[in-house]
Amino acid sequence: MLGKVLNFFDLDKPIQWRAEILAGLAVAMTMIPESLSFAILAGFPPLSGLYAAFIAGLVAALFGGRPGLISGGAGATVVTLIALIKTHGLEYAFAAVALAGVIQIIVGIFKWAKYIRLVPESVMFGFVNGLAVIIFSAQLQQFFTTDAASGQQVLLQGSTMITMASLVALTVAITFFFPKVTKKFPASLAAIIAVFAVVLVFGIKTRTVGDISPISGTLPPLHIPSVPLTWETFKLILPYSAVVAAVGLTEGLLTLNLVDEITETKGNGSREALAQGASNMLNGFFTGMGGCPMIAQTLVNLNAGARSRVAGVVAAITIMAIVLVGAPVIEKIPMAALTGVMMVVSFFTFNWKSFKILNKMPLQDVVVMIVVTGITIIWHNLALAVLIGIIISALSFAWKKAIGIQVRTSIDADASKRYALHGDLFFGSIGDFEKALDIRNDPQRVVLDFQHSNISDMGALESLNKMTGKYRTAGKNLVVENLDAKSRSLLQKAAGMSAVQVV
Repeated sequence: MLGKVLNFFDLDKPIQWRAEILAGLAVAMTMIPESLSFAILAGFPPLSGLYAAFIAGLVAALFGGRPGLISGGAGATVVTLIALIKTHGLEYAFAAVALAGVIQIIVGIFKWAKYIRLVPESVMFGFVNGLAVIIFSAQLQQFFTTDAASGQQVLLQGSTMITMASLVALTVAITFFFPKVTKKFPASLAAIIAVFAVVLVFGIKTRTVGDISPISGTLPPLHIPSVPLTWETFKLILPYSAVVAAVGLTEGLLTLNLVDEITETKGNGSREALAQGASNMLNGFFTGMGGCPMIAQTLVNLNAGARSRVAGVVAAITIMAIVLVGAPVIEKIPMAALTGVMMVVSFFTFNWKSFKILNKMPLQDVVVMIVVTGITIIWHNLALAVLIGIIISALSFAWKKAIGIQVRTSIDADASKRYALHGDLFFGSIGDFEKALDIRNDPQRVVLDFQHSNISDMGALESLNKMTGKYRTAGKNLVVENLDAKSRSLLQKAAGMSAVQVV
């Protein structure tokens, strides 16, 4: 029994405790300002962002499908709720988050997460590169301030800009060069501590975490969303919940795949969907704004040397400890330090290899990568970007298959005409297949040879049935030969409505 428990939480594997704990602290430091910023942006109370970071982070760390994967209050999911909050208020948003969790649990139960394998490599490139640009561009906001007179965002000026830029540059330099000195301490955490110390020792005035929002609070309170339990409410929140669930699962499962590649291990997508769903249900009932896996914090975690579930647990507990007792200290951390760390993360997130192989990639893959990257950057809609990328890739694949089918003719010893098919027969290729058949001039017996082909879908079955009928109308006999087992099975299932003759 103990062995099963240890195996479930991956505690049967060696754990680098120092690396995991330090990585967790670094993750917590970078997650706090992001969670606060997106909560404020969407219209949630600031603490809702930290509650989401704690709940999502802890549940994912303990029960998720991928050790090393970090979850929190992610902006990608939260921004989809802005319209709902503006029109109906926070209570409906919390209800939508809880329902999104139910949808994600259903995906996990039915193991639909496995279909993430259908995402092409070009879509993955676009997804990662788009997120890298988003992470970087989000940091640029720290170089702007709100003009008191106009209320508009204006660029920092004078000494304020010099201070901010200098501290960011110092953070970037430390993060880049610290690993050359030692890898026993996370570079990101070292940079945050060093810049924090510089600001305190020299009394430098600069924007801090506390300038975003106070972070002191209590444990997440149990709160049943105050919404009417009616069919109308369900219809209202369902579209928002579906989008939250889709975006969360998309970012989560693609990030899981990315971690799989980095660590050369295998995660469990269905388990991850279940954990994410459970965390969002809890968020909905404990005033969290909802969340999902976060690629930036995950990369901070991995770059710090974490490979187990410990770092995620440490990060979640650290965030809650800060909310309860540590706020006075953390609120003084310079935003410049966190900005610099995230800029470095965005640099390492971007798949620079995609540029090197650009001229070696098929044109359609280049187009898909650019489209997915563009949609991700412009609309911040990961689910839409990935969906469009998959559609373009699928259409490209179908086009290739359609134009790839070839039909070669010959005459058998018994004077039968033989059509030898080369390539898949499916909905995209049936047009060329039907054009190749010469019903009027063919002899009495015609053979379709599938030795180098197969029946792929219902469109192919319907086409074969239609052409069989046309030959019969012309007083001729069309037969099919050399079908593989899968094609025979499809014909057998359609036996009641198919006139195709197999020999």
